[in-house]
Amino acid sequence: MAITRHESKGILSKVVEANGFVFTAGITPDNTKDDVTGQTRQVTKEIDRLLALCGTDKSKIISATIWVPDIRLRDKMNIAWTEWNGGQNLPGRACIEAKLADPAILVEIAVVAAK
Repeated sequence: MAITRHESKGILSKVVEANGFVFTAGITPDNTKDDVTGQTRQVTKEIDRLLALCGTDKSKIISATIWVPDIRLRDKMNIAWTEWNGGQNLPGRACIEAKLADPAILVEIAVVAAK
């Protein structure tokens, strides 16, 4: 089985291809001045870029794991999530409250997609 790692740096690769699947790292926003809706838009845009790099797209996402530092942010995060997927091709998903690496980060998302 071939494994292809993209954008490897420091402790991780941003995206890995293996056995017909694409796995992203936990993707966080670049601009933490945005609210959770804006940060989610940044993250989903980056996920789109990473999936395209691997020859796939959001319609082939199988699973998503979303972390927020306060579960009460979930509804505002879901605004951007729903805009992004348009209610189509919905993956299995978990949204988990967890302390994130930087208190200014309000959302982190990792996905698994088919090629």
